[in-house]
Amino acid sequence: MTALALTGSPLWYASRASGTLGLLLLTATVVLGVASGGRAAPRALGRFGIGRLHRDLSLLTLVFLAVHVVTAVLDPFVHLRWAVSVLPFAASYRPLWLGLGTTALDLLLAVLVTSALRTRLGARRWKAAHWLAYAAWPLALFHGVGTGTDTRLPLQLWLYAGCPASVVGAVWWRLAKAGPGRVAARLAAAATATAVPVVLTAFFAAGPLQPGWSHRAATATLLLGGGR
Repeated sequence: MTALALTGSPLWYASRASGTLGLLLLTATVVLGVASGGRAAPRALGRFGIGRLHRDLSLLTLVFLAVHVVTAVLDPFVHLRWAVSVLPFAASYRPLWLGLGTTALDLLLAVLVTSALRTRLGARRWKAAHWLAYAAWPLALFHGVGTGTDTRLPLQLWLYAGCPASVVGAVWWRLAKAGPGRVAARLAAAATATAVPVVLTAFFAAGPLQPGWSHRAATATLLLGGGR
């Protein structure tokens, strides 16, 4: 555990805990959305029950992400402004990794707004906007890995390994249950889902698991933050 983790303020612990729980809930939401779609939907629960569970998980995810943002901004260590929570790559503290998290949050907020306007947008437009949630998940994952000062802890490593494993398993389950046709789309989905853990593993090996990662992240901060 790093020195920051040992001497961190209660706000730091609250920010890390809420961020980790938010990532787990977002992963569960993505897994449920992928695995229960199309012919893979469990008949015992029914589409209404699955839809309600999916919605509740989504709202709970946003609640924990809101706590994560508020506690991170209030934490005096990183000196974040409120604008950073909606403007990607505007922070002076690790702007790349914080920017990924901000982008993920913006995408999820877009999903929330379009869901509230679903009747006006129509099913086709709403479904197109709903795909933003799937794009937000890998951004949130790399945000947590790159920003977290406790990334090298065994528990965090297991969590970061379990999240992509769950999503990849859900994608392959969906593909196994799918009927014939749309071979190109199915191959693209399988390749995209498999690429995430591969890239994440390579990033771990070259980044957070290597000595001096915090220093290199600070150097990136200076370059991306204009020398601030």
